[in-house]
Amino acid sequence: MNVEEEVERLKEEIKRLGKLQDDGSYKVTFGVLFNDDRCANIFEALVGTLRAAKKRKVLTYDGELLLQGVHDNVEILLKPTPTATSAEAVTKS
Repeated sequence: MNVEEEVERLKEEIKRLGKLQDDGSYKVTFGVLFNDDRCANIFEALVGTLRAAKKRKVLTYDGELLLQGVHDNVEILLKPTPTATSAEAVTKS
């Protein structure tokens, strides 16, 4: 699995484990992701995948490096996917 595939899988898992927000984003804590059995089986390096997704501006969280235990309550916010209408508006402008 390459980095792009891992980021896509991470988005799916955040949607599965997180809570949908009013703006269409999803919020989950690092501890929930880290301690989930399914995530543990999918991601060999969850922290690395999170950093790659943050670099691609797919999600946000405070800090650079997340560590189990210390950062379990850090919220990870998966940004909302643009709708077709808003994407078309950007393209036309």
